[in-house]
Amino acid sequence: MDTVDPAEGERRFSLELPGNIIVTVHRHREPDSEAIEGRLDASDKHFAIVVSRFNAFITDRLLQGARDALLRSGAIAQNVHVTRVPGAFEIPSAARALAETGRYDALICIGCLLRGDTAHYDVIVNEVTRGIGQSAQETGVPHAFGVLTCDTLEQAIDRAGLKMGNKGFEAGLAAIEMANLKEEISAPHSSSSQRSSRMSAGPGSSIGRSKTSNH
Repeated sequence: MDTVDPAEGERRFSLELPGNIIVTVHRHREPDSEAIEGRLDASDKHFAIVVSRFNAFITDRLLQGARDALLRSGAIAQNVHVTRVPGAFEIPSAARALAETGRYDALICIGCLLRGDTAHYDVIVNEVTRGIGQSAQETGVPHAFGVLTCDTLEQAIDRAGLKMGNKGFEAGLAAIEMANLKEEISAPHSSSSQRSSRMSAGPGSSIGRSKTSNH
C-alpha cells in the first residue's frame, strides 16, 4: 500500500513479502526547507537493475523490493530493465556498460556477499564497492547500492524483508531520489523557482521534497 498524508507531510510505503511480512518505509517532508532534494517520482524515468544470481534466495527478494519501490513511485514496468550477472564481482562491469548506453536515469545494483573463512570476502567487497562507485562517478548516472555485505545468512535474511526491512526497496527509493536530484541540479533556474514557490506556499503546503529515513 502507498499512502500520502498531506497534513502530516508524510508518505508511507508498505511492501508485503512472502510469509505475511510487511515492510513499511516512512518519508517525511520538509516543505519550508531550502535544501535541494530529489522527488520520489519515477513516472518519467528509466531504470536498470543489475542483480547477481549468486545467493539468489536473498537477491530475488531484494530485486522484488527494488521493483516494488519503483512501481509504487510511478515507474512504468516497461521502463524498468533487469540484467542478471553470475555474482557480485560482475555487477560493476555490467552497471558500467548499462550506464554508458545513456538510456537510464539511474541504476540499482543488487547482490549478497556472505563472509567466509578466508580473505576472499574482503577482497570482493572492496572491489564491488569501488567498482560501483567509480562507474557512478565516471558516467554521471546515479548508482544505488543494494549489495548486502553480511557476516551470516541470518543477517542477510533480516535485510531482505524481515527485521531490518528490505534493502532492495530502500535502494529503489534512493535511485528515484538521486535521479530527480541530478535533474534538479542540472536545471538550477527551475529549482530556484520551485524552492521560492515552496517557501511562499508556507509550511501547510503539500509541495515539498522527501527526506529518506535511515535504517
